[in-house]
Amino acid sequence: MDEGHPEVTLAAGSLLLRPWRPDDAPALLRAHADPAMRHWLATQLTSAEDAAGWLAEQREGWAAGNLFGFAVTDTALGGELVGNLVLKRHGPASDTAEVGYWTTASARGRGVAPRALMALCDWAFAAFAAFTGEGLARLELVHQVDNEASCRVAEKCGFALAGILPAFPPAYPLDGHRHVRSAVVQDAPQQVSAAGRRAESAGTAGGRATRR
Repeated sequence: MDEGHPEVTLAAGSLLLRPWRPDDAPALLRAHADPAMRHWLATQLTSAEDAAGWLAEQREGWAAGNLFGFAVTDTALGGELVGNLVLKRHGPASDTAEVGYWTTASARGRGVAPRALMALCDWAFAAFAAFTGEGLARLELVHQVDNEASCRVAEKCGFALAGILPAFPPAYPLDGHRHVRSAVVQDAPQQVSAAGRRAESAGTAGGRATRR
């Protein structure tokens, strides 16, 4: 994609994925006040200035064509913010991109993350093929090894476990899982025994979060 590509909106049932806006700052700060967000995510937003800077990075990412952030809202709840999805490109000619996500406390256990992530994956494979002529061959999702909820989300969305990333203290005190989804998923996602449990993890914003 290039700078002329318009920002897009995606739908997944009642979920609406749209680019972040400046007026999302209050809801963004409320989401980051959640203890689970502080526990799992490396990025900490605690002030209006933090939120404004983060939102500016999202707009700049769309303009540069290397970071595509979506606010996930629920139209059944009056447009309430329920999460964040992001696609990070490694370079304009790269056939690989990284995805990350987080969900708000009230959204966990309702299938928000898998539904939103599937919509993002479908869009990414289709849109980059259309605008680059080459497209993406694979998407990667990385999380800390003890983030079981993110592991379940990855598996539900067709991301197979592709390898273990060694710990790199202090930023990454534990090993990480690297999941990969190809443009064509041939095997059904593997189900795990704990799939019915309420997710306790806020998500993974791309990379292994620092334990706090």
